[in-house]
Amino acid sequence: MKKLVLTIAVFMVVAACKVNPFTGKKVLNFYPNSQIFPMAFAQYDQFLTENKVIEDSPEARMITKVGQRISSAAERWLAANGYPGYLNDYKWEYNLVNDETVNAWCMPGGKIVFYTGILPITQTETGVAVVMGHEVAHALADHGAQRMSAGTLQQLGAVAGNIAIQDEQKRNMFNQAYGLGSTVGLMLPFSRSHETEADRIGLQIMAIAGYDPAEAAELWKRMKANSGGEAPPEFLSTHPSNDTRIANLTEWAPLAKQEAMKFGVTTFK
Repeated sequence: MKKLVLTIAVFMVVAACKVNPFTGKKVLNFYPNSQIFPMAFAQYDQFLTENKVIEDSPEARMITKVGQRISSAAERWLAANGYPGYLNDYKWEYNLVNDETVNAWCMPGGKIVFYTGILPITQTETGVAVVMGHEVAHALADHGAQRMSAGTLQQLGAVAGNIAIQDEQKRNMFNQAYGLGSTVGLMLPFSRSHETEADRIGLQIMAIAGYDPAEAAELWKRMKANSGGEAPPEFLSTHPSNDTRIANLTEWAPLAKQEAMKFGVTTFK
């Protein structure tokens, strides 16, 4: 078992070969854009055919406007920090879908959906920018590919363990322990770290786009109120708690404004 763990650990180190431009750190990602983007684009197109897309409404136009400002700000930041061609393969698209779910998402490569259900919580264009910045940040940081990479390694560990353990009873015990341990101890913290990273990156790019990052904490206060306090313990969740996010966003907002000032942005809407 020690050899198995060591083998997986070495593989993870070797696989962590791409640098996150926003943190400067190597990340676990062995799915290139050329592989993951076409899959994401096809899934996005399929989703649009199966859902009611709202076109040419004031809200839909606002989603597109904010998305374009956020993606442009991201491009400015990346170019200024030594990554001028980073977004060459991205195909930005912004759509509003008629669905009461309180949600929005961005697929790898820049394919974005907002649900109408989130608009009463965003309330304003700046509120939309908070959500847009966060979702775009997931795509910029390759979080989708990283999750796929981590999931592949999790499955590899399970398969290797089942091959290595011959005794059926011990194998069953391993599967139970490995499933719980790898999920609670590795996969969920991995996901929470992505959410926190997207919050911080999103604040920076929304500020560079001219939106007030101080609004982010206010939006999450509204998110907390909307949830009615119903949420699993943080260690069992894919996301940080609302209180954790509010505290982080409050702390980081002034830093995001300082970053925006480097780009000549001194006033925010």
